[in-house]
Amino acid sequence: MTTLLEARYRTVLRLLPAYYRRAREEEMVEVYLWDVDQDTQDQSRPTLGEVVSIAALAVRSRLAAAGAPRPYALLGSAVRHFALFAVLLQAATAVVERVLGLTWSSTHGSRQWDMFLSGFTGRGRLWTVVGIAEWVLPLLWTVGFFALVHDRRRLARAAVVLAALPTLWPLVGPLVSDWAVSDPWFAVANALFAWLPALALCAAFHRDAPPAALPFGAPGMVYAACCVVMGASLVLLPAMADSAWAPGTCFVLGALAWLLLRARRPDRSPDCGAVALAALGLLLLAVRVAAVYPWLGVLPAAFVGGALAQAAVLALLVVALAVVARRDLTAVSRGT
Repeated sequence: MTTLLEARYRTVLRLLPAYYRRAREEEMVEVYLWDVDQDTQDQSRPTLGEVVSIAALAVRSRLAAAGAPRPYALLGSAVRHFALFAVLLQAATAVVERVLGLTWSSTHGSRQWDMFLSGFTGRGRLWTVVGIAEWVLPLLWTVGFFALVHDRRRLARAAVVLAALPTLWPLVGPLVSDWAVSDPWFAVANALFAWLPALALCAAFHRDAPPAALPFGAPGMVYAACCVVMGASLVLLPAMADSAWAPGTCFVLGALAWLLLRARRPDRSPDCGAVALAALGLLLLAVRVAAVYPWLGVLPAAFVGGALAQAAVLALLVVALAVVARRDLTAVSRGT
């Protein structure tokens, strides 16, 4: 006879994918009920810790690796590639923006230096803490990236979560101060651009997942190349230097290079890189549109035209990557 506690455990276990329940549900229910008195089972419930543990297992089993059904293995691979590519992009962006900003402020006279320092001082303790956090914490994207590629997963998780925290301030700041966000749509898009990769890394690089590996090139060389591309895009076209220009340019060149190398590679076995890049490109496109939309008809036509052209290229790349991803998944489903 099924007790109420057993029924409740089975209800919670429905969070798990069907393939996992078929293999483990009976064993898990037996373990959960092992030391619970039969007479009290109708008055008991699964503990909060057990529910959280099952929910975490549900995420991990859906973002599975080798040994899982093919759809779950592909989903896990796509999410891991998305997290890796996005963290790399965030890491290079944070370093380049701060190096170029610091260089400009320190080499263009005392007025520019005073303007730089005013972001940290003179507005009260809260704003000093916020200013320092917004400048320092994003540098942890680099720590997270290199920790991830060297399989230091706990360090990588902690670093990317801390690095993403400053993007919440434009959303939380108006609730705790008299500051009003000037562009809420960009604030939301920017927060998603930071938190979706951070959450993807935390969820998909579980203990059963394979080590992170870039599809081509050593991590240090790829990271340096991204920094060079972003820095050059800002130095050569300073009029386009908004927050979306450099990462958008780096993504466009990186995605084109990936497509070219993939076309020349004899082994075309899908690694879900196209799915990951298409998702990242779509996220970047949202940031690009949100960054330029409030300035339509305000800023010079050259800036708006360049931003819209970049958005168009991003859109075309997303479509192309989606087509490649669909072909890959179709080939997998047919067993070719």
